[in-house]
Amino acid sequence: MAVVSTAMVTTALEIPGQKIVRNLGVVRGIVVRSRSIVGNIGAALQSLVGGNITLYSELCEKARDDAFKLMLAHATARGGNAVIGMRYDANEVAAGITEVLAYGTAVVLEKAPSA
Repeated sequence: MAVVSTAMVTTALEIPGQKIVRNLGVVRGIVVRSRSIVGNIGAALQSLVGGNITLYSELCEKARDDAFKLMLAHATARGGNAVIGMRYDANEVAAGITEVLAYGTAVVLEKAPSA
């Protein structure tokens, strides 16, 4: 079974040239991450000079990527070949612990007939 391609994921409610033939419902990927002591110290040192705190940026990017991949796997398991209306959400569930959620609607698409 092929995993849903990243090219078939959109924040829009349709993909041009494609027709939704079946709605499979909401799919999601959830990742919960904490910052390490070492990471906090490194980030604190970076914050002294200002600018982008790359240690936190990298942590956030990795969490989003992992949540996205889990969402694709969920869509694939449901039998979808695309995800529409995709969004991210993040919440701090405890001090230093953050939940990242990627979600959308899994659908089955077919090439739309040419006009």
